[in-house]
Amino acid sequence: MLHETEMAGYFQRQLADYVEYHRDPWNCAMHVVGILLLFTGAVLPLTRVAIPLFGVEVSLAVILALPVLVYWLMLDAGIGFGILAASVVLLSVATAIGNQVSTAMMWSIFAVLIALGVAAQIVGHKVFEERQPSMVDHPTHFLLGPMFVMAKLFIALGFRRDLAAILAPLPANSLSTR
Repeated sequence: MLHETEMAGYFQRQLADYVEYHRDPWNCAMHVVGILLLFTGAVLPLTRVAIPLFGVEVSLAVILALPVLVYWLMLDAGIGFGILAASVVLLSVATAIGNQVSTAMMWSIFAVLIALGVAAQIVGHKVFEERQPSMVDHPTHFLLGPMFVMAKLFIALGFRRDLAAILAPLPANSLSTR
């Protein structure tokens, strides 16, 4: 088992690598939108499946989200708790939608959310970043997107100065790594 300092170092190294593919602010904005849409869309159909767990009905969405939430908490507790809070909101939104619409409408909303989320990611990389997504070179980066977005939010709010240097934008007059 990795110690907390080892996990923090691992997270910072992964984040430093991830940020090289996400320097453009518009690409970052597209990632915020895309990640929110993709998460909500992905969990939407899963909110309709209830599984009895220790005498309580728990949605399959919550059960399947738990391992990745634990992973994020292990990488960085502060950022992980931020993602946990956002996940609770998004799971609640998905559950509310799933409880209010027909099955056909739920699948239609699922398809639209996924399509728009993927489109946001593609536009961010093709139009603004002019670089392939980091997942192409590093499949594990699939799980870093939410950490990156939450870290950017924490920095913007004046928290996590330790991550600010890692995520700092390139100076306007510097050569790009594209």
